[in-house]
Amino acid sequence: MARSTDILETPIEYLKGVGPARAEVLQKEAGIYTFYHLLYYFPFRYVDRSRFYNVTEINDDSTWIQLKGKLLSLQKIGKPRSQRLSAYLKDDSGIIELVWFKGIKWIEKSLEINKDYVVFGKPNYFNHKFNIPHPEMETLEDASTAIVEKLQPFYSSTEKLKARGLDSKGFRKIMKNLMVQVEGHLPETLSVEIISNLKLIPRREALISIHFPPDNKILDRAKARLKFEELFFIQLNLLKLKLLRLEKVKGHFFKNVGNYFNDFYHNNLPFELTDAQKRVVKEIRQDTGTGKQMNRLLQGDVGSGKTLVALMSMLIALDNGFQTALMAPTEILAQQHYKTIMKMLDGLDIQVALLTGSTKTKQRQALLKLLGGGDIHILIGTHALIEDTVQFSNLGLVVIDEQHRFGVAQRARLWEKNTIPPHVLVMTATPIPRTLAMTFYGDLDVSVIDELPPGRKPVKTAHYYDKDRLKVFGFLKKQIAEGRQVYVVYPLINESEKLDLKDLQDGYDSISRSFPLPDYAISIVHGKMKSKDKEFEMQRFVKGETDIMVSTTVIEVGVDVPNASVMVIENAERFGLSQLHQLRGRVGRGADQSFCILMSKVQMTNDGRQRIKTMVNTTDGFEIAEADLKLRGPGDLHGTQQSGILDLKIADIVKDEKILRYARSAAIQLLEYDPELLSEKNQAIAKHLKQINSSKTNWSLIS
Repeated sequence: MARSTDILETPIEYLKGVGPARAEVLQKEAGIYTFYHLLYYFPFRYVDRSRFYNVTEINDDSTWIQLKGKLLSLQKIGKPRSQRLSAYLKDDSGIIELVWFKGIKWIEKSLEINKDYVVFGKPNYFNHKFNIPHPEMETLEDASTAIVEKLQPFYSSTEKLKARGLDSKGFRKIMKNLMVQVEGHLPETLSVEIISNLKLIPRREALISIHFPPDNKILDRAKARLKFEELFFIQLNLLKLKLLRLEKVKGHFFKNVGNYFNDFYHNNLPFELTDAQKRVVKEIRQDTGTGKQMNRLLQGDVGSGKTLVALMSMLIALDNGFQTALMAPTEILAQQHYKTIMKMLDGLDIQVALLTGSTKTKQRQALLKLLGGGDIHILIGTHALIEDTVQFSNLGLVVIDEQHRFGVAQRARLWEKNTIPPHVLVMTATPIPRTLAMTFYGDLDVSVIDELPPGRKPVKTAHYYDKDRLKVFGFLKKQIAEGRQVYVVYPLINESEKLDLKDLQDGYDSISRSFPLPDYAISIVHGKMKSKDKEFEMQRFVKGETDIMVSTTVIEVGVDVPNASVMVIENAERFGLSQLHQLRGRVGRGADQSFCILMSKVQMTNDGRQRIKTMVNTTDGFEIAEADLKLRGPGDLHGTQQSGILDLKIADIVKDEKILRYARSAAIQLLEYDPELLSEKNQAIAKHLKQINSSKTNWSLIS
């Protein structure tokens, strides 16, 4: 986050009420180092403290409530090591128990029987009655003279913070001290024009009101202002980088479409291109023919033909005298790409090599020599490609598959393999929702392959409960009798006591009993096997020597068996939507009708039920991605922890899509007339953007 003025840079220990001991725990537990960090440590909830409830009003739907009554009794219950403190509070309508499990000695001393108190807490239902564990207590006398916010903010805390008195109440105290300190030091970060056009409240008012809102209306306006600001500066950064790249970053000029491309197109093309594939190839040709560096994101479902488009782009690079590289996140996927591309290029005079962590030293040395001399045209591999010893003669195009699985710094090293940066084509089979694409890849051009190749039929998906297993096994036997093969995927390798899931070994034993030798042959594959054993089992399945592959999610990517027509996913309710969609994409790769069978327990969480319902209802990857984003949030979907791009303090890109669109639109309009932010009226924006960028390594130029 940005730093606004010198006072906001003040170390947090110098704030009244903090000191060195509290500062240390704030740094470690909450990442709060300065006044600025505390200012942007926003409440996660607000509770209306203007209303008093009666004891008899408490019900299952009650959240945080405030009561007023007399303390009738106070006693310790249980043995010393597991003691609790119990008290009873009486108001005009009834009596409720108050209970404490920690800090008993101190709390007991601070309370008086037969005194009137204001009690604030969250009711809990236990042993057929309500109680309030660890309530906030204040004498009625003190409460009547204290200034209590109508909407009281609640802050995230941890056990270590609470041990230092920094629960929500403690945070409110130091936050009030902070407001006194920073009151006159909160300059505006947006232009008068943007504030006026979008009817936003000033930054100073928003920051004070987000912590201590006078009412709900002002709170909503404070949230809207701060969400817009956060998203606006993310978009502004991305769009400025895109402009910078287009204007200042040179790219290799691919002017020819020659023999490599034409020979492949006329003699080796495995099937006629879809309109979507033709459109994307055209977009890539246009990008690489401008003399500017291409940075394009290629989205497409599993099986939509992204690899073919990537290969055709590589052939254009070859026609212009450049080498190309394809980097995949796993060895299995790198090998799959190598085999696929070798098969497609069969008979053509194009040298393709594979480099992974398993490549033997002698073989690696020979490969690197050929690569440096320009004799290898296409190098496919894992992160082994980024090692310093890997030197290209003239690298012109880099294709990165499933890029969110790589760290940004890793991609940067591949980007630096030539003096003029190579063109970059990023591929993903995980469809990215619109809001994520705008926020993660807002500086990239986006291409979408939204058609399946001819002859592909959508996979039929059905949901069955464990009790239907015999029926499912009967269906599998019928498919195998017709010459098809089957995947059965489990979430775990070994049995777990914590999670009541079917484990792989137990499943393998069960399937072996139901599908006995010699009538059926079964492969087993999981991540803890040695590479050679895993490869042996996979090859048996690929060659059709086994009928069933029992596996963990190791086959989520990298296995392409057109003859496999059924995917059975055990405990499907435990998988994320994106993963279910990827697994389903392992079948339906041939011309025959394929099936995905989701097995689950009868009892499921609401989220689990919703995921299965979504999978049964649609095969549209983008629809599934949108649903997944709503259920899981952006962090899980795309490893945002490693990218740092979505370290959002207040905005939510799912719920705040409308604000995100306003923010992007405002950033686009601003850069259209003032791309360098030199205008006097935009100086506040320019200054804030500079402060944001001064505090982080700028990897965004990498893609």
